[in-house]
Amino acid sequence: MQRPKLGGWHRLVSSFGASYRGICGAFRNEAAFRQELLVAVPVVIGGALLGRTGVEKALLIGPMVLILVVELLNSAVEATVDRIGLERHELSGLAKDLGSAAVMFSFGLLILNWLLVLFFRE
Repeated sequence: MQRPKLGGWHRLVSSFGASYRGICGAFRNEAAFRQELLVAVPVVIGGALLGRTGVEKALLIGPMVLILVVELLNSAVEATVDRIGLERHELSGLAKDLGSAAVMFSFGLLILNWLLVLFFRE
């Protein structure tokens, strides 16, 4: 039997609960997410202190938040692939590699933003 769909505030509260469980699960089970959170602390503090304007602060901090989002999505892909089966398959490996590449590009964006904001100011 299907549960009735929630609406309004109940749906919002339920969504926040699911998000909280997802973040806790990532922290508990994903070493990469924990490592990226450790990187996020000095990046966010540094971005807040080094950015001269709100736009600069956003450009320095935003990509770090993007890294965390992409890592959560990458972890979701990996969990789904592992749930389907643990045997080696070319497409499973490709899916995991694509998620990893997305995280790498996010780090590239972070580095590029920091270089551009800090070294090419007017």
